Amino acid sequence: MRATLIGIKPVIGVAVAALVLAACQPAPPPSAPVPPAPPPPPVATRPAASALPAPVAVAMPRTDLPPGPIYRCDVAGASAILPLPENIEGLCRRHPEMGPCQYERDACRQRGGRVLTSLGEEVTLRVEAEYDRRVQRVRFQADGTAKR
Repeated sequence: MRATLIGIKPVIGVAVAALVLAACQPAPPPSAPVPPAPPPPPVATRPAASALPAPVAVAMPRTDLPPGPIYRCDVAGASAILPLPENIEGLCRRHPEMGPCQYERDACRQRGGRVLTSLGEEVTLRVEAEYDRRVQRVRFQADGTAKR
């Protein structure tokens, strides 16, 4: 067995030396770069219209409302006052974008009505969207995804 080990050591040494010499060789030169394809010829077209329409200003209802009820609900020509507790009414006078105020307005819309302020200005869905943008409200749906 000793004789076979003596014969293996020189073979391992030669193999290691060959690997070291092979690893020290310079890398082959890079191939010539491929020239880029020529650009397609220009096509005569109309100038593209702007994809996004200009933002339209939303007419926000006035906040200097007279004392008394803030909102009324107009359903099929019949007008009813939206009752709000005193503390919620004070909040809605200062910050109409807050959740309790929006809840009462949405309840009116679900009955098929239009929400009007005490001055007769309508609180439309575009106004509600502006309120949502103002407070950056995020709502979570039942499936757990956020809805903006």
